Amino acid sequence: MFIQTEQTPNPATLKFLPGRDVLGRGTADFPSREDAARSPLAQRLFEIDGVEGVFLGADFITITKTAAKDWFLLKPSILGVIMEHFTANRPVLLDDVGDGHAEGGDDDEIVQQIKELLDTRVRPAVAQDGGDITFHGFEEGVVYLVMKGACSGCPSSTATLKAGIENMLRHYIPEVVEVRAVR
Repeated sequence: MFIQTEQTPNPATLKFLPGRDVLGRGTADFPSREDAARSPLAQRLFEIDGVEGVFLGADFITITKTAAKDWFLLKPSILGVIMEHFTANRPVLLDDVGDGHAEGGDDDEIVQQIKELLDTRVRPAVAQDGGDITFHGFEEGVVYLVMKGACSGCPSSTATLKAGIENMLRHYIPEVVEVRAVR
């Protein structure tokens, strides 16, 4: 098994591509060890000293490290865990993955349009950088988005959010006046 690694715009994250499906569809974000109970793979990765966050995508794994550790020390252990996990055919998740967007009642037309634009124009692009951006809410013209994986804490994420996503949503949906990130 050959696992590729890619840099992300966030220097604290690295993207690992095992050359096979990780989730197949959807994403799963584990910003801490406590959140990883439903993923045997994430649990194993959190056992590595210096791993601070694990994000699973369709065909990639993004790891966030602590500031105290260097990638050249962490990469061999991370690669070993990923390779052993997939070689043993262990499950990545113990339950199904949703679409990543906040659950709510019936979405009105504006919310449906926002989610559609996010799913078709934004999420594929940020997945290439090892992250995800999902819908959290829409209230009084403000779209609330959750940044995950490499996007969470990335120095360029504010620029992406304001200059890219906000401008696009405002262009297609006049009711949108602002986009904000939530944690």
